[in-house]
Amino acid sequence: MSLSILISNSSGVPIYEQISEQMKQAILDKSLAEGDSLPSIRQLASDLRVSVMTANRAYTELEAEGYLVTAPGRGSFVAGIDSQLVREQLLRRVEEAFSAAVSAARLAQMTKSELVEILDLIWEGEGND
Repeated sequence: MSLSILISNSSGVPIYEQISEQMKQAILDKSLAEGDSLPSIRQLASDLRVSVMTANRAYTELEAEGYLVTAPGRGSFVAGIDSQLVREQLLRRVEEAFSAAVSAARLAQMTKSELVEILDLIWEGEGND
């Protein structure tokens, strides 16, 4: 298991959220696989130089969202991710990105067709069908 988490104190995003988002990403892109053992809360806090409460909150969020399971006395492990859960998480990210794009497009006084044209260009540039 390779877990690399970068924390930014100036990002405006709470540290526990930075930790949980990066761990989610590692799980979704399969850098962390089902059953992989995660560092203890104390070890994670020490490695990242954050409080134990911050590391605990990140793990609590991840467990509540179904990304990890904790076995008392054994530690925390990557949960078996339900493909429907993964799809819902990704759809939510797409919706958030589209919402931000639409807001920016309106500020730029773009038309819907101009926005769709940009989406088409990006889609084709990514090599998708």
